[in-house]
Amino acid sequence: MRSIRFKLAALAATAALLALLAAAGVLLAVRAADEALEATVSAQQRLDVLTEISARLSDYGLAAVAATESPAAGRDRLADARAGISAVLEAAMVRAVGTEPMPGTGVRPRERMLAHLRADFILLDRQISDASADPDAGARGDRVRGALNGFAASAGPTLSLLVESERRQVTTAREEALALSLRLRIGAVVLAGLVLAAAVGLYRALARPLLARLAEIDRAAAAIGRGDLSARLAIGARDELGILMARFNRMAGRLARRERQVREDRAALERTVAERTADLTAANARLAAIDASRRRFFADVSHELRTPLTVIIGECDVTQRAPAIPEELSRSVLATIRKRAGMLHRRVEDLLRVARSESGEIQLVFHDFPLVPLLADAVSGLGNVARRHGVALVLDAGPPGPLVHADREWLRQVVEGLIDNALRHGGTLTRITVSARSLRDGAGARWEEISVSDDGRGIPPEARARLFERFARGERFGDGSGFGLGLALAEWVVTRHGGRITLEDGESGGTRVVIVLPETVASDAAPAPDEPAAPAGA
Repeated sequence: MRSIRFKLAALAATAALLALLAAAGVLLAVRAADEALEATVSAQQRLDVLTEISARLSDYGLAAVAATESPAAGRDRLADARAGISAVLEAAMVRAVGTEPMPGTGVRPRERMLAHLRADFILLDRQISDASADPDAGARGDRVRGALNGFAASAGPTLSLLVESERRQVTTAREEALALSLRLRIGAVVLAGLVLAAAVGLYRALARPLLARLAEIDRAAAAIGRGDLSARLAIGARDELGILMARFNRMAGRLARRERQVREDRAALERTVAERTADLTAANARLAAIDASRRRFFADVSHELRTPLTVIIGECDVTQRAPAIPEELSRSVLATIRKRAGMLHRRVEDLLRVARSESGEIQLVFHDFPLVPLLADAVSGLGNVARRHGVALVLDAGPPGPLVHADREWLRQVVEGLIDNALRHGGTLTRITVSARSLRDGAGARWEEISVSDDGRGIPPEARARLFERFARGERFGDGSGFGLGLALAEWVVTRHGGRITLEDGESGGTRVVIVLPETVASDAAPAPDEPAAPAGA
C-alpha cells in the first residue's frame, strides 16, 4: 500500500503543475494586455499632442492678427505663442521617432510629416515677422492673412491626416483590447473548470480517506481531553498515520499512569503554595506598615513645623509695620529674621514635596538660567550662619557662568542643603568652598560640575554607600540631628535633571560633594587646554 507521503507528494505535484499552467497563462495574458494597453496609450498620447498642436497654431494665428493691429502690444503674445508651438512640435517629434508608417495610407512616416509641418510653421513665422515690419497697417494685415491662408492650405491636410490616422489607431487598439479581454475571460472559465475537476478528483482519491482517519484521531483526543484516558484507536493501514495511531495508544497508557502521580504532586504543591502565600502576605503587611510610617513621618514633621513658622513670619510683618520701634534697627533685624524664617518655610515645603513625591504628585519646572548667580544666592543665604560657626564660605566661580536647564528652586535647595550638611556634620572645619566648572566628555557633550568642599573631618569610605538612603541620620558620624533627607533628596533631584552626585575625599582632607549636570547648549568647539574631561559615567 502506498504511503501517505507518496500521496501527499502526488497531490503537491499536481497542484504545482496546475499552478505553473495558470502562471504561464497569466503571464501570456498580462504580456498581451500590456502590449494592447501600450499601443492604446501611445496612440492616445500622440493624438493629444496633435490636438495641442492644433490649439497652439490657432493661438498663434490670433496673436499674429492682433500684432497687425498693434505691433508693440502683440509682439510678446506672438513670441509666447511661437515658443509654445516649437515646444509642442519638438515633443511630437520625440514621440513619433521609430513609429511605423501609418497603416492604410501609404504615405510617409509620422516623423517625416511632422518635420514637414514644422518647416511650414517656420516659413509662416518668417512671413509673419516680415509682415509685422511693414509700416502700412492695411498692407500688413493683408500680408498676415495671406501667410495664414497659405499655411492653412499647406499644413492643414497634413495635420488632418495625422489626427485622423491617430484616431483610427486608438480605435483599433481599443478593439484589440476588447477582443483580448474576451479571450482572457473564456480562458479563465476553462482553467477554472479544469482546476475544479482536478480538485474533486484529488479530494475523492486522497483527501477524504485521510480526513476520515484524522477525524477518528480527533475524537480520541477529545475523549482524552475530557479525562477519559481509556480511549484507544483502531490502527488500520500500516502507513505513517497507522504508526501515529499506535503511538497515540501508547501515549494514552502513559498518561493514565502519570495522572495518578500528578494528583499526588498537586496536593503537595498546593500545601507548599499555601505556606508561601501566607509568608508573602505577612511580608507585604510589614512593608505596608513601614511605608505608612514613613509617609506619616513626612506629613507630621511638615505640619508641626509649618504652623510656628507661619506665626513667626506674621509677627515679623506686624512688627515691621509698628511705628514705635526705631526704623533703622527694626527694619534691618526683622528683615533678617523674616529671610531666615522664609528659608525655614521653604525647607518645610521641601518636606511636603518629598511626601508628595512618594505618591508621584511632584513635578519639576525646568527652564534655562545661569548657574553662577544661583550658587551666589546659596552662598549669600548661608553666609551669616557660616560666620557664626567661624567658617569661611567661599564661592569659586566667575560670573555669569554657563546656562543650565533645570528647576532653579530645587537646585538651589540642593546646594544649600550640601552647605548646611557641611556646617552641621563637618566637625572642626574652617573653610567651605562652592565651585563650578565646565567639563566635556569623550563624545563632545558639555557638562557643568558643581562641588561643595570642606576641610572638616570627612566621611569614612565604608559609610558613604548608605548616605544616599532616606532617613540616614548623622548619628553614625557622632551627630544625630536632622531628618536624614539631605543627600537622599539631593540625589533624587540631580537624577531627575539627568545628572549624578558623588562623594569624594577633599584635596586638603574633609569631604567633597560633586554634582554633574548637562549644559543647556553643547558647544562644537574643541575644549580649551585648561578644560578637563568629564568623568566617566557623567
